[in-house]
Amino acid sequence: MSLKAVLFDFNGVIIKDESIHLQLIDEILVQENLQPQRVHERQASLGRSDRSFFQDLLKNRGRVVTEEYLSQLLQRKAQSYLLELEKLEKLPLYPGVEDLIFQVRSQNLILGLVSDALRQEIEVVLECAKLSPYFKVIVAGDDISTSKPQPEGYLLAVERLNQANPDLNLQPQECLVIEDTPAGIQAAKRAQMQVVGVANTYPFHMLQRQANWTVDYLTDLELERVQEIYLQKDVKTAAPEC
Repeated sequence: MSLKAVLFDFNGVIIKDESIHLQLIDEILVQENLQPQRVHERQASLGRSDRSFFQDLLKNRGRVVTEEYLSQLLQRKAQSYLLELEKLEKLPLYPGVEDLIFQVRSQNLILGLVSDALRQEIEVVLECAKLSPYFKVIVAGDDISTSKPQPEGYLLAVERLNQANPDLNLQPQECLVIEDTPAGIQAAKRAQMQVVGVANTYPFHMLQRQANWTVDYLTDLELERVQEIYLQKDVKTAAPEC
């Protein structure tokens, strides 16, 4: 078995924007005359889609809304997110993102992105960062009905990559996923993919228990070493950290 594609998560892997999202969620809750997030709720938001998280927040506060109204709240947040990005002098990209993309491309591997974030948020960031041309397929929160840790997004990425590259015959086991949360790692594992956990959001030791490889920073990932594991007859369920 060989490695054919590398699938990136977005928030927490490409861009460090957790604080922006938490702020905007609180603003919307206050606008709705509801209590801001509690500490445990903020932690629970990591790795989940805004739709899924908002549903839980509203339910916990006794608020029942229609899907249409929920979509309006999400659109309000998305617009506010884009306005916040415009205020920044420089996008808060994680160090090593561009270098890792270069590694992937130099190995003739295909790049994809799978995130629970809304497509408009993803596309604006990639465009501003001049990374758009590298991601052949993007699966966003708009494209799926579930949230990580469900595997739907990663399986859809494989389907779309095969549609875009008819001769590829890509299998989930031939994909490497870059994730930063337990929910994201679980989603990739359920899709039968190997995962690199990068300790941008959670401590190294928490991700090490779940991911196939774990790194402190994207700059620590040596893609050639990972490829050697794929070329072995049997890929181990757990491999040494890079």
